[in-house]
Amino acid sequence: MNLLDATVVQVAAPAIHADLGGAVSDVQWFSAAYTLPFAVLLVTGGRLGDIVGRKRLFVAGVMGFTLASVACALAPGVAALIAFRAVQGAAAAVIVPQTIGLIKAMFSGAEMSRALGSIGPVMGLAAVCGPVLGGVLTHADLFGSSWRAVFLVNVPVAAVVLASARGLPEDRSPQRPTLDVTGTLLAMTGTALLVLPLIGTGLSRQGCATMAAGLAVLCVLALHQRHVAAVGRTPLLEPGLFTHRAFPAALVASTAFFAVTNGLMTVVVLQLQLGLGTGVLESGLSLAPWSLGLAAASWVAGAHLVRRGGRRVMYGGLGVLLAGLCACVAAYHVTGPGAYPKALPLALALVGVGAGLFAPAFFTLALAPVRPRETGSAAGLLNAVQQLGATLGVAVLGSVYLHEAVAGASLRAAQVACGVAVGLTGVAVAASRAMGGRGRKDDC
Repeated sequence: MNLLDATVVQVAAPAIHADLGGAVSDVQWFSAAYTLPFAVLLVTGGRLGDIVGRKRLFVAGVMGFTLASVACALAPGVAALIAFRAVQGAAAAVIVPQTIGLIKAMFSGAEMSRALGSIGPVMGLAAVCGPVLGGVLTHADLFGSSWRAVFLVNVPVAAVVLASARGLPEDRSPQRPTLDVTGTLLAMTGTALLVLPLIGTGLSRQGCATMAAGLAVLCVLALHQRHVAAVGRTPLLEPGLFTHRAFPAALVASTAFFAVTNGLMTVVVLQLQLGLGTGVLESGLSLAPWSLGLAAASWVAGAHLVRRGGRRVMYGGLGVLLAGLCACVAAYHVTGPGAYPKALPLALALVGVGAGLFAPAFFTLALAPVRPRETGSAAGLLNAVQQLGATLGVAVLGSVYLHEAVAGASLRAAQVACGVAVGLTGVAVAASRAMGGRGRKDDC
């Protein structure tokens, strides 16, 4: 449900902008307002699950998410929609860490690897449904609802989730930690200061100063975490997660990977709808090969390849992703101004296959060495950097595109944005290698 809500809005965003008005950069905010609070509150959401119980918090989060979805559908203007999207993101931050925590509690050994591997196919299902559903619902204009239907679709989904949650066991940490409120506030402030200036068509001197302040706040957060651990209290981030290079490297890889995938989807939608003037349905269907490739590759990787190939599946996925990005650049290069890039769906299919191969292997490898008492912090932090990467991707790649497209060169803008995505994928490759291992199948 959370992943569906992120992708379904990306396709509908230009239609929302056309209806509600406002600046073009608001299109980025429709996604970033959701993913930013999602990112900064995920670790706290994981901690709350350790304290009050994961099932209880999961149910409360789904109810809050549903109410926020209805509020988004009824939003009268841009400011209200962005505010309600932030509430949605906060509710999502309560939900997601509990899912991984419950998997860790219910399974062990090879069963846990298979259960964690199922995350990939679930992501694939959301990826298939999101872009197509966003295009279909907005185009269908059911009862005059237009884009508002993409938020109302969460209501029946949430009803199914709440009914299914009755079968979940209650689980909490055996050693109930305390909540690091100061650390949470520092993380929220530093991340917001770092990301917000990136959203728009350019970065001013004031924006650079704001980002520098964000980095300073995050440094204070690191010192605060050391102090909290030294005095015997529970820090927001478990220090044990950072004693070896594998988990920090996984955080970097996750940030870069999800920056590429989410940012690229934003660029494709902007190019098709704003640059070429295609309809919301056509742009949604253009993303279908990406979604289908992701779903198929995720299922195959999660069910078969990860247990056999280990890290090699992760590296292979990044290789296919790079090939897909290069194919996107080529597709735009051979296309004339104002023409639809006919090779783009094939290129996006490669991107989807690469992402689908990478995700199940990555999550399994990143979480395998985590100890039970670190589960809440690890799950929250890993998902936090995923959403932070999504926010950065939308902000950076979206801004690169809009900056170039302002001059009327939308085709070149798409090429430049894809080139930046190639560079970010290189960062993900390097970080994945730093996670260690040489492709042994027993890594998983």
